[in-house]
Amino acid sequence: MKKTTLKTISLDEITDKHIGKRGTAKREAFEQELRIDLLGEAIRQARKERHLTQEELGELVGVKKAQISKLENSLTDARFETIIKVFKALNAKINFNVEMLNQKTIKVA
Repeated sequence: MKKTTLKTISLDEITDKHIGKRGTAKREAFEQELRIDLLGEAIRQARKERHLTQEELGELVGVKKAQISKLENSLTDARFETIIKVFKALNAKINFNVEMLNQKTIKVA
């Protein structure tokens, strides 16, 4: 009986092959969509941990239940201000990382 050897490949390798290499338009769009999906899931989890319905969270934020649903399901490009209000209403800490790509480093003496 012949023994089969399996090759292990990373998620990045699979993504490079099927979506495109980092820096390509298709890959950037994929990464952006993935980040938006994660944001929606974070809102849903935090809301459920606080035992709130979408309607109750909407009332706290000043938007309708449908807007909360769209945020959680990543169906809308929400205003940054709305996202901040949602997390504030959920009493959740928010961290944003900004990474400058393809920029020269500027040193200030």
